[in-house]
Amino acid sequence: MGKKPLLEFTDRGIYCDKGRFYIDPWKPVDDAVITHAHGDHAYPGNNHYLAHHFSKEVLLYRLGDIQLQTVAYGEKVVKNGVEISLHPAGHVIGSAQIRIAYQGEVWVVSGDYKVEDDGISAPFEPVPCHHFISECTFGMPVYKWKPQKEVFDDINKWWAGNLQNGAATVLVGYSLGKAQRILQNLDLSIGKVYTHGVIENTNEALRRNGIRLNPTERITPDTPKEDIRKGIVIAPPSSVGSPWMRRFQPYSFGYCSGWMAIRGAKKRRAADRGFVLSDHADWDGLISAIDATGCECVYLTHGYTATFTRYLNEAGYNAREVHTLYGDDEDPGMPESPEFAGEQNSETNASNVLSFGEDLGEAGGPAL
Repeated sequence: MGKKPLLEFTDRGIYCDKGRFYIDPWKPVDDAVITHAHGDHAYPGNNHYLAHHFSKEVLLYRLGDIQLQTVAYGEKVVKNGVEISLHPAGHVIGSAQIRIAYQGEVWVVSGDYKVEDDGISAPFEPVPCHHFISECTFGMPVYKWKPQKEVFDDINKWWAGNLQNGAATVLVGYSLGKAQRILQNLDLSIGKVYTHGVIENTNEALRRNGIRLNPTERITPDTPKEDIRKGIVIAPPSSVGSPWMRRFQPYSFGYCSGWMAIRGAKKRRAADRGFVLSDHADWDGLISAIDATGCECVYLTHGYTATFTRYLNEAGYNAREVHTLYGDDEDPGMPESPEFAGEQNSETNASNVLSFGEDLGEAGGPAL
C-alpha cells in the first residue's frame, strides 16, 4: 500500500489529514486555510479561518462575524505538526499561495495567481515544492496578455475621448482585485473616480486594512449626473444593464476581463469597449510559474484543465486534472444576477456564494 499523500481532494475541499485542516473548502469545515477573499475560495460556515492580514477586513465584510486568524507572508503556523506558511500569489490584494510541509514533503496550493506585478498586490513569488496545485483559468495558448501599461494607456485615452464627446464613462471590473487595479492606474488628471456601492464597500474594507488607494466618491441618488459625466464610474458586473447603470445615459461602457481576448465576448456583454485585463496568469505565465516551483507533480483545479494537462504531460511534467468547485471570478459567460437597481441594502447570505465566482455574491451584498 502506497504512502498516503499529504493533501487529498475531497468533496469538501483540499484536505490535510495530518494537520486536520482544509484549504479553500466549499462546504463548512472546522478549520479552513484561505488563499484569498473571492467568493469561490472563501465560503461562509467554517468554524475557524486562517488568511493573510490584508484579507482580514474584506473577509469580515463578506462573511460577517467569523473566527479569523491572520498572518504575514512567510510567517509560519503549525497545526498538529504540519507547517503552514502563506506566500504572495499576485492575484488580488491579500492573495496567497499556501505552502504545507511535513517531514520533508512540501505541497503548494496556488489558489488563483498572476505573474505580472500589478503595482498593488504583493507580486507572485515561486515557492519550491514537490507537489503544486495550480489553477489554469486561461490555460490555452491564445491567452497572452499585453503589459499592463499598454492596457491602461488605451483605457485612459478612451476615457478622455468620452469626456470630449459628452458621454459618461463606465468601466466594469470585479469589486475585489480588478476594481482596485483599475483605480490605481487611471490618469486622475482626466477627472474624478466614482464608484458603485459594492466597489466602494470593498475599497473601504481595504482602507481599514491599511491599504492606500486613490480617492473615490461613492455614487448616491443625490450625486449630480453632470458631475459623473466629467469623471469615470467603476462598477461591478452585476450592475450591467441595470437601472442603476442606465441612469448615466448617454454613456460608453467598457469591460475589463481576460475573456475580452476572445472574439464575441465583448458583444455578449453588450460592451462598447473590451479591455483585455486579467488577474489570472496567461498561458506563458502559467508555464513559467509551474516551472519555477521545480515540482515533481502538478494538479490542475479549474480552467482549461484537460487541454493544459495534456500539454504539460507532453512537455515532460507529471500533471493531472482534479475536480474542485473553484471557478472564474471574471467569466463573462456567467449567469447574471436579477436586475438590480443599485439602491438596495440586502445582506449577503450563503445562497449567494456560488462556486463560479463573485458575480451573484456581489449583487446580494450592500449596494450603496
